[in-house]
Amino acid sequence: MFLIIGYVVILAAALGTYAVHGSLLALWVPLEYVAIIGLTIGYFIASNSIGVIKATVGAVPGILKGSKFTKAYYIDALAMLFEILGKVRKEGLMSIESDIENPDASPIFSKYPGLVHDHHVMEFVTDYLRMMVGGNLNTVEIESLMDVELETHHHEAAEPGHVVANIAGSVPAFGIVVAVMGVVNVMGSVGSPPAVLGKMIGGALVGTFLGILIAYGFVEPVAKLLEQKAHEDAKIYQMIKMVLLASMSGYAPQVAVEFGRKTLNSHSRPSFRELEEDLKSRKGK
Repeated sequence: MFLIIGYVVILAAALGTYAVHGSLLALWVPLEYVAIIGLTIGYFIASNSIGVIKATVGAVPGILKGSKFTKAYYIDALAMLFEILGKVRKEGLMSIESDIENPDASPIFSKYPGLVHDHHVMEFVTDYLRMMVGGNLNTVEIESLMDVELETHHHEAAEPGHVVANIAGSVPAFGIVVAVMGVVNVMGSVGSPPAVLGKMIGGALVGTFLGILIAYGFVEPVAKLLEQKAHEDAKIYQMIKMVLLASMSGYAPQVAVEFGRKTLNSHSRPSFRELEEDLKSRKGK
């Protein structure tokens, strides 16, 4: 929503102020639009692998959606971990074997459909719970393994943002290329009347204008939003990591989930009281 509002403000500021003293029709040079868009698409295809291209194309629509990482989402995640670790504490590690092998059918995990349907999150949780069930764990080694896995995940999640940022950096150069092509065309018409040459030169400069406006007004904001999405996505894994490591270190579930709660960003972090009251209310159900 804010992206659209921002685009409207950018267009109003750029075109509205120009329209006060000039004709907007002078900016309508269709072939220059086609050239810049074609050069940009060509750069995107030539500079990325098919996997990165698919990931970027798939990630861009997500910036128009609201974030799923709300306070309610994190409360559900902490409650789910609290329940599963509480079961381990009461009944032993082997009691959760069926839960982690089939989360969809688990009496605990199935209470949290928003999390169960997130394949990456559930895979992260169940993989490390499976390792807990499998035998004695060296917490330091498990933490190192988690860090490596999270680094890989975060690198992949951040890739679309980096790709779009690179595109934003290249578009002004493509605008210059288009402008130079227009100047070359002008040089071939030097004998034309000044009014004709002026229109041709103005049309050539539209390429530079378009390149800069598209890059910093339209493409760069998308790159920033993708980067923000990637950072936001990282928090749920950091939170899960802290809860599981605290549990592996011998802390009670109530304390372990507090470790995780403290890792969250302040604007989406539930307070200690909110989490405590939620866990109490779930016990009564």
